[in-house]
Amino acid sequence: MQQKQSKKQGKQGEKFTILFPYLIALCSGILMGLTVAPVGVWFLAWLSLAPLWVLVIRSAQRKNLFSPASSAPPASPGLLPLSLSWGIGYHGIALSWITGVHPMTWMGVPWLASLAIALFCWIFITLWGAALVASWAIGMRVISRAIHHGFARVLIGTAIWCGLEAFWSAGPLWWSSLSYTQSPHNLVILHLGQLSGPSAVTAAIVAVNGLIAEAFINRTRTICGVDVPPAKFAVGAEYTQEKIQFFSASSASWRFVYLSTAVALFITLHLIGFGLYSRPLTQPPETGLKVGIIQGNVPNEIKLYPEGFRRAIQGYTSGYLKLANQSVDAVLTPEGALPFFQDEIMRSSLVAAVREKGVVAWIGGFYKQGSSYTNSLFTVAGDGEIKSRYGKAKMVPIGEYVPFESILGGIISRLSPLDEHQVPGSPNQIFDTPFGRAIVGICYESAFSGQFRRQAAAGGQFILSPSNDAHYSAAMPSQHHAQDIMRAIETDRWAVRATNTGYSAFVNPHGKTVWISGHNTYEVHAETIYRRQTQTLYVRWGDWLTPLLLGVGTLAWLIPKAD
Repeated sequence: MQQKQSKKQGKQGEKFTILFPYLIALCSGILMGLTVAPVGVWFLAWLSLAPLWVLVIRSAQRKNLFSPASSAPPASPGLLPLSLSWGIGYHGIALSWITGVHPMTWMGVPWLASLAIALFCWIFITLWGAALVASWAIGMRVISRAIHHGFARVLIGTAIWCGLEAFWSAGPLWWSSLSYTQSPHNLVILHLGQLSGPSAVTAAIVAVNGLIAEAFINRTRTICGVDVPPAKFAVGAEYTQEKIQFFSASSASWRFVYLSTAVALFITLHLIGFGLYSRPLTQPPETGLKVGIIQGNVPNEIKLYPEGFRRAIQGYTSGYLKLANQSVDAVLTPEGALPFFQDEIMRSSLVAAVREKGVVAWIGGFYKQGSSYTNSLFTVAGDGEIKSRYGKAKMVPIGEYVPFESILGGIISRLSPLDEHQVPGSPNQIFDTPFGRAIVGICYESAFSGQFRRQAAAGGQFILSPSNDAHYSAAMPSQHHAQDIMRAIETDRWAVRATNTGYSAFVNPHGKTVWISGHNTYEVHAETIYRRQTQTLYVRWGDWLTPLLLGVGTLAWLIPKAD
């Protein structure tokens, strides 16, 4: 009886031993997920990738250590399940706000179908993010066959992660870069974005995690009863007693070197960021621009119905008149503030108020061309005429268009707010206003730093970020605000955020939030911003760091193979 119990306990222990690495990977990914807004435990980002790094490298080392002719090693955790566990933990927590689209009964979607759509979206974007992590793990497995030096692995591992983020962000579905784990609280490190955009922040996080991981990887392990540092493993290596004793004695020293390097790098990068953060903002009075925002607070449940139309027109018209009486220079409304086409917008009481007061208004609405329309921001000058228009270039997959619509159109119902076919704006737009050129990012575009960099390089002097954000849970506008903080820092520009239900805000070029609205509230507010023509290194050169890391990393990988 006791023998059966002991066998049963032994099997349970084996199962736990097998599952334990996956549990570590999942939990460390969840910890990374807690770094983003609104939770914002940003310092965990500097530690939470290290466990996955250790698991991936040790898994690769086991494959390298035991040759096919040798006895098989104990079962080791699979590389893909490990990386997917971490990625699901991180992206699943960070992007859980997507479930806030449910219920969509106000759009005529049945309750169960709405739940299914919300879960599908959450699972899909989580797995899409996890695929990036899995790709990184595969890359680390490949390079570990030739690279046994920890510092070289840190360099190459950082390069691979930055390269994958650049590739993912070039596609239509992107949001949760490692860099945004530091926003909005760690403004100092976010200033590295002025050097090479979000990749500089991501590289810093990955490198510090990698150095910490390499310190753990260089702990001694036992082979044939003798401790040997795993960093010295190589297929076919022969160890004399003298070599083993030397490796064992030096292992503690290497751990200290890796950990001290991680601490030194963390401090140095923050000092560089602090130097950029500490620079005074030159704000000549003649560059000042008093801008008002209106947060209409028109819930999506009524937005596209007569009650929503009435509430929007009344709220934005009265808000405009209030701001005009405060002597503002311009008024910004949210994305789709007036959910009409341009002809109907021009007949609205809001444009009539513009003609009466003569104060410029940036109005969110829809621009129709034939059977298609573009989600747009219009500049309506004091004479009540449209002087410029910006069309949203980065549309939300499924939410605003159906990928591969010719194939999937009959399977997935489009969730766009209008019956017509929505199309993206030109990727090379400029947005001129009576006050100079502006940078525009409509809602989802805030995640794409290149959109803002290009417009800043073309002469954009301040950022306008009209958004809706009413589709999702309250965590989403917190993260959206965090994204806009990063864009303001990277381009060294003031940013004005006007949203439907919150959070509207004014952000200065150092990422400080000068004012922020409540959530699910009607708000009218004005602040003075300053037009700027500076050009950060990122604005001038773009993301130069990622190709540099990839180039140097490739050399570090090829040189040992050449030897």
